[in-house]
Amino acid sequence: MIEEPARLLGGIEAGGTKINVAVGATATDILASARLNTTTPEATITSILAFFEPYRSRLRGFGVASFGPIRINRAAPDWGRLLATPKPGWSGASFVDPLASAFGLPVGLDTDVNAAALAEHLLGALRGLPSGAFLTVGTGIGGGFVAGGALIHGMLHPEVGHVRVLRLLPDDDNFPGCCPFHGDCLEGLAAGPAIQRRWGASLSELPHHHVAHHLIADYLGQACATLALTLSVGRIVVGGGVSQAPGFHAAIAARMRHWLGGYLTDAGVLEDTFVSPPGLGDRAGLIGALQLAQQVMSDTLGAL
Repeated sequence: MIEEPARLLGGIEAGGTKINVAVGATATDILASARLNTTTPEATITSILAFFEPYRSRLRGFGVASFGPIRINRAAPDWGRLLATPKPGWSGASFVDPLASAFGLPVGLDTDVNAAALAEHLLGALRGLPSGAFLTVGTGIGGGFVAGGALIHGMLHPEVGHVRVLRLLPDDDNFPGCCPFHGDCLEGLAAGPAIQRRWGASLSELPHHHVAHHLIADYLGQACATLALTLSVGRIVVGGGVSQAPGFHAAIAARMRHWLGGYLTDAGVLEDTFVSPPGLGDRAGLIGALQLAQQVMSDTLGAL
Protein backbone atom coordinates (compact mmCIF):
# COMPACT_ATOMS: atom_id res chain seq x y z
CA MET A 1 0.00 0.00 0.00
CA ILE A 2 1.39 3.38 -1.04
CA GLU A 3 1.26 5.98 1.73
CA GLU A 4 -0.22 9.35 0.87
CA PRO A 5 2.33 12.19 1.23
CA ALA A 6 1.95 14.13 4.48
CA ARG A 7 -0.31 17.15 4.30
CA LEU A 8 1.42 20.49 4.64
CA LEU A 9 0.65 23.84 6.23
CA GLY A 10 1.59 27.11 4.58
CA GLY A 11 2.73 30.02 6.75
CA ILE A 12 3.31 33.68 5.86
CA GLU A 13 4.80 36.14 8.34
CA ALA A 14 4.42 39.49 6.62
CA GLY A 15 6.49 42.34 8.01
CA GLY A 16 7.11 45.87 6.85
CA THR A 17 10.53 45.09 5.34
CA LYS A 18 10.54 41.31 4.87
CA ILE A 19 8.19 38.38 4.36
CA ASN A 20 9.00 34.98 5.87
CA VAL A 21 7.26 32.04 4.20
CA ALA A 22 7.34 28.36 5.08
CA VAL A 23 5.68 24.98 4.56
CA GLY A 24 5.62 22.43 7.34
CA ALA A 25 3.95 19.24 8.50
CA THR A 26 3.36 21.02 11.83
CA ALA A 27 4.15 24.47 13.19
CA THR A 28 7.61 23.32 14.28
CA ASP A 29 8.32 20.62 11.65
CA ILE A 30 9.25 22.99 8.83
CA LEU A 31 10.07 21.45 5.45
CA ALA A 32 11.15 24.59 3.61
CA SER A 33 11.27 28.32 4.22
CA ALA A 34 12.41 31.51 2.51
CA ARG A 35 12.79 35.20 3.17
CA LEU A 36 11.34 37.65 0.66
CA ASN A 37 11.54 41.42 0.50
CA THR A 38 8.42 43.48 1.14
CA THR A 39 8.26 45.69 -1.96
CA THR A 40 5.06 46.53 -3.84
CA PRO A 41 1.95 44.47 -3.10
CA GLU A 42 1.91 43.02 -6.62
CA ALA A 43 5.56 41.95 -6.67
CA THR A 44 5.52 40.69 -3.09
CA ILE A 45 2.37 38.58 -3.50
CA THR A 46 3.68 37.15 -6.80
CA SER A 47 6.81 35.98 -4.96
CA ILE A 48 4.72 34.45 -2.16
CA LEU A 49 2.55 32.48 -4.60
CA ALA A 50 5.64 31.29 -6.48
CA PHE A 51 7.17 29.91 -3.27
CA PHE A 52 4.09 27.79 -2.49
CA GLU A 53 3.40 26.59 -6.04
CA PRO A 54 5.70 23.50 -5.91
CA TYR A 55 3.78 22.25 -2.85
CA ARG A 56 0.29 22.79 -4.32
CA SER A 57 -0.80 19.14 -4.22
CA ARG A 58 0.14 18.72 -0.56
CA LEU A 59 -1.01 22.01 0.92
CA ARG A 60 -4.19 21.97 3.01
CA GLY A 61 -4.37 25.46 4.47
CA PHE A 62 -2.56 28.75 5.07
CA GLY A 63 -1.89 30.99 8.04
CA VAL A 64 -1.11 34.67 7.49
CA ALA A 65 0.52 36.71 10.26
CA SER A 66 0.48 40.22 8.84
CA PHE A 67 1.68 43.66 9.77
CA GLY A 68 -1.17 46.02 10.43
CA PRO A 69 -3.50 47.62 10.77
CA ILE A 70 -5.52 44.86 9.10
CA ARG A 71 -9.14 43.76 9.22
CA ILE A 72 -9.19 40.40 11.05
CA ASN A 73 -12.95 40.17 11.62
CA ARG A 74 -14.14 37.50 9.15
CA ALA A 75 -17.66 38.94 9.15
CA ALA A 76 -16.46 42.31 7.83
CA PRO A 77 -16.73 42.98 4.08
CA ASP A 78 -13.07 44.05 3.98
CA TRP A 79 -11.78 41.04 5.93
CA GLY A 80 -8.12 40.41 5.20
CA ARG A 81 -7.38 43.87 3.87
CA LEU A 82 -4.80 46.26 5.25
CA LEU A 83 -6.23 49.53 6.49
CA ALA A 84 -4.51 52.93 6.56
CA THR A 85 -0.86 51.93 6.93
CA PRO A 86 2.27 54.09 6.86
CA LYS A 87 3.75 51.63 4.31
CA PRO A 88 3.32 53.27 0.88
CA GLY A 89 1.05 51.41 -1.52
CA TRP A 90 -0.20 48.81 0.95
CA SER A 91 -3.42 50.41 2.22
CA GLY A 92 -6.25 48.21 0.94
CA ALA A 93 -3.96 45.36 -0.13
CA SER A 94 -4.69 41.75 0.83
CA PHE A 95 -2.58 38.64 1.34
CA VAL A 96 -5.68 36.53 1.91
CA ASP A 97 -7.56 37.01 -1.39
CA PRO A 98 -4.67 36.00 -3.70
CA LEU A 99 -3.93 32.87 -1.64
CA ALA A 100 -7.56 31.79 -1.53
CA SER A 101 -8.02 32.46 -5.25
CA ALA A 102 -4.83 30.71 -6.34
CA PHE A 103 -5.12 27.61 -4.15
CA GLY A 104 -8.75 27.36 -3.06
CA LEU A 105 -7.73 26.55 0.51
CA PRO A 106 -8.79 27.96 3.90
CA VAL A 107 -6.72 30.88 5.20
CA GLY A 108 -6.26 31.83 8.85
CA LEU A 109 -5.37 35.43 9.59
CA ASP A 110 -4.11 37.51 12.48
CA THR A 111 -1.50 40.17 13.10
CA ASP A 112 2.17 39.23 13.11
CA VAL A 113 2.49 40.10 16.79
CA ASN A 114 -0.63 38.19 17.79
CA ALA A 115 0.74 35.16 15.95
CA ALA A 116 4.07 35.55 17.75
CA ALA A 117 2.22 35.85 21.08
CA LEU A 118 0.36 32.62 20.30
CA ALA A 119 3.58 30.79 19.45
CA GLU A 120 5.34 32.05 22.57
CA HIS A 121 2.31 31.04 24.67
CA LEU A 122 2.24 27.50 23.30
CA LEU A 123 5.97 26.85 22.92
CA GLY A 124 8.12 29.71 24.19
CA ALA A 125 8.66 32.32 26.90
CA LEU A 126 4.94 32.68 27.77
CA ARG A 127 4.35 28.95 28.12
CA GLY A 128 2.55 27.99 31.33
CA LEU A 129 1.47 31.55 32.12
CA PRO A 130 -2.23 32.48 32.26
CA SER A 131 -1.58 35.71 30.37
CA GLY A 132 1.22 37.43 28.53
CA ALA A 133 2.17 40.07 25.99
CA PHE A 134 4.43 40.10 22.96
CA LEU A 135 5.86 43.40 21.72
CA THR A 136 7.84 43.67 18.54
CA VAL A 137 10.15 46.64 18.07
CA GLY A 138 11.45 46.80 14.53
CA THR A 139 10.29 48.67 11.43
CA GLY A 140 7.18 49.42 13.49
CA ILE A 141 5.99 48.60 17.00
CA GLY A 142 3.12 46.21 17.63
CA GLY A 143 1.64 44.23 20.48
CA GLY A 144 -0.14 40.89 20.79
CA PHE A 145 -1.80 39.50 23.92
CA VAL A 146 -2.88 36.11 25.24
CA ALA A 147 -5.29 35.61 28.14
CA GLY A 148 -6.79 32.31 29.21
CA GLY A 149 -5.14 30.57 26.27
CA ALA A 150 -6.81 32.82 23.68
CA LEU A 151 -5.62 35.83 21.68
CA ILE A 152 -7.21 39.16 22.59
CA HIS A 153 -9.19 40.91 19.85
CA GLY A 154 -11.60 43.79 19.91
CA MET A 155 -12.95 46.38 17.51
CA LEU A 156 -9.79 45.81 15.48
CA HIS A 157 -6.68 44.45 17.16
CA PRO A 158 -4.21 45.90 19.66
CA GLU A 159 -2.23 48.86 18.28
CA VAL A 160 0.30 49.47 21.04
CA GLY A 161 2.72 51.27 18.77
CA HIS A 162 0.43 54.26 18.51
CA VAL A 163 -0.07 55.01 22.20
CA ARG A 164 1.45 58.25 23.45
CA VAL A 165 4.47 58.36 25.74
CA LEU A 166 5.80 61.12 27.99
CA ARG A 167 9.04 62.93 27.16
CA LEU A 168 10.20 64.07 30.57
CA LEU A 169 13.89 63.13 30.63
CA PRO A 170 16.19 66.16 30.59
CA ASP A 171 18.32 64.76 27.76
CA ASP A 172 15.35 64.31 25.40
CA ASP A 173 15.53 66.71 22.47
CA ASN A 174 12.95 68.16 20.13
CA PHE A 175 12.85 65.26 17.68
CA PRO A 176 9.28 65.41 16.30
CA GLY A 177 8.94 61.65 15.76
CA CYS A 178 8.39 59.94 12.44
CA CYS A 179 4.89 58.45 12.63
CA PRO A 180 2.89 60.03 9.77
CA PHE A 181 -0.26 59.84 11.90
CA HIS A 182 0.89 60.90 15.38
CA GLY A 183 4.45 62.17 15.21
CA ASP A 184 6.02 61.20 18.54
CA CYS A 185 3.87 58.24 19.57
CA LEU A 186 5.71 55.11 20.78
CA GLU A 187 6.36 53.89 17.23
CA GLY A 188 7.28 57.37 16.09
CA LEU A 189 10.02 57.53 18.73
CA ALA A 190 11.24 53.99 19.40
CA ALA A 191 10.89 51.97 16.17
CA GLY A 192 13.93 51.29 14.00
CA PRO A 193 13.29 54.05 11.41
CA ALA A 194 12.86 56.65 14.18
CA ILE A 195 16.18 55.66 15.76
CA GLN A 196 17.92 55.74 12.39
CA ARG A 197 16.47 59.14 11.47
CA ARG A 198 17.23 60.65 14.87
CA TRP A 199 20.78 59.38 15.41
CA GLY A 200 21.93 58.07 12.02
CA ALA A 201 22.47 54.49 13.18
CA SER A 202 20.66 51.48 14.59
CA LEU A 203 20.47 51.09 18.36
CA SER A 204 22.93 48.16 18.25
CA GLU A 205 25.45 50.32 16.37
CA LEU A 206 25.40 53.13 18.93
CA PRO A 207 27.78 52.86 21.93
CA HIS A 208 26.23 51.62 25.15
CA HIS A 209 26.62 55.00 26.88
CA HIS A 210 24.79 56.82 24.05
CA VAL A 211 21.67 58.68 25.15
CA ALA A 212 19.59 56.67 22.66
CA HIS A 213 19.74 53.55 24.83
CA HIS A 214 18.37 55.41 27.85
CA LEU A 215 15.62 57.16 25.91
CA ILE A 216 14.42 54.09 24.01
CA ALA A 217 14.39 52.04 27.23
CA ASP A 218 12.36 54.80 28.89
CA TYR A 219 9.74 54.99 26.11
CA LEU A 220 9.31 51.22 26.09
CA GLY A 221 9.41 51.06 29.89
CA GLN A 222 6.42 53.38 29.95
CA ALA A 223 4.57 51.10 27.52
CA CYS A 224 5.38 48.01 29.59
CA ALA A 225 4.22 49.71 32.79
CA THR A 226 0.93 50.55 31.07
CA LEU A 227 0.48 46.93 29.98
CA ALA A 228 1.32 45.60 33.44
CA LEU A 229 -1.28 47.92 34.95
CA THR A 230 -4.08 47.64 32.40
CA LEU A 231 -3.87 43.98 31.35
CA SER A 232 -2.11 42.48 34.39
CA VAL A 233 0.03 40.30 32.11
CA GLY A 234 2.28 37.65 33.61
CA ARG A 235 5.25 38.48 31.36
CA ILE A 236 6.12 40.78 28.48
CA VAL A 237 8.19 39.31 25.65
CA VAL A 238 9.96 41.89 23.49
CA GLY A 239 11.30 40.90 20.07
CA GLY A 240 12.12 42.55 16.77
CA GLY A 241 15.32 43.92 15.28
CA VAL A 242 15.75 46.79 17.74
CA SER A 243 15.61 44.34 20.65
CA GLN A 244 18.97 42.85 19.65
CA ALA A 245 20.84 45.71 21.32
CA PRO A 246 22.90 44.53 24.33
CA GLY A 247 21.18 44.95 27.70
CA PHE A 248 17.93 45.97 26.00
CA HIS A 249 15.45 43.90 28.04
CA ALA A 250 16.96 44.61 31.47
CA ALA A 251 17.04 48.34 30.70
CA ILE A 252 13.33 48.34 29.74
CA ALA A 253 12.46 46.37 32.90
CA ALA A 254 14.28 48.94 35.05
CA ARG A 255 12.44 51.86 33.47
CA MET A 256 9.13 49.99 33.73
CA ARG A 257 9.66 49.63 37.48
CA HIS A 258 10.52 53.31 37.66
CA TRP A 259 7.22 54.25 36.02
CA LEU A 260 5.26 51.79 38.17
CA GLY A 261 6.55 53.72 41.18
CA GLY A 262 6.35 50.78 43.56
CA TYR A 263 2.65 50.19 42.89
CA LEU A 264 2.95 46.56 41.75
CA THR A 265 4.98 44.42 44.14
CA ASP A 266 4.52 40.87 42.82
CA ALA A 267 7.86 39.08 42.64
CA GLY A 268 7.57 38.49 38.89
CA VAL A 269 7.23 42.18 38.07
CA LEU A 270 10.22 43.05 40.22
CA GLU A 271 12.52 40.71 38.28
CA ASP A 272 14.33 41.67 35.08
CA THR A 273 12.93 38.49 33.47
CA PHE A 274 9.45 40.03 33.54
CA VAL A 275 10.58 41.70 30.29
CA SER A 276 12.25 38.92 28.33
CA PRO A 277 13.44 38.05 24.82
CA PRO A 278 11.42 35.57 22.75
CA GLY A 279 11.93 31.94 23.65
CA LEU A 280 11.56 31.08 19.97
CA GLY A 281 13.98 33.74 18.77
CA ASP A 282 13.13 35.35 15.44
CA ARG A 283 10.96 32.34 14.44
CA ALA A 284 8.04 33.17 16.73
CA GLY A 285 6.00 34.96 14.08
CA LEU A 286 6.50 32.28 11.44
CA ILE A 287 5.71 29.45 13.86
CA GLY A 288 2.62 31.41 14.89
CA ALA A 289 1.56 31.73 11.24
CA LEU A 290 1.77 27.95 10.83
CA GLN A 291 -0.27 27.55 14.01
CA LEU A 292 -2.93 29.83 12.47
CA ALA A 293 -2.98 27.49 9.45
CA GLN A 294 -3.40 24.52 11.76
CA GLN A 295 -6.28 26.22 13.55
CA VAL A 296 -8.16 27.19 10.38
CA MET A 297 -7.80 23.63 9.05
CA SER A 298 -9.25 22.25 12.29
CA ASP A 299 -12.08 24.79 12.19
CA THR A 300 -12.86 23.89 8.58
CA LEU A 301 -12.92 20.16 9.30
CA GLY A 302 -15.07 20.76 12.38
CA ALA A 303 -17.60 22.68 10.29
CA LEU A 304 -18.06 19.81 7.82
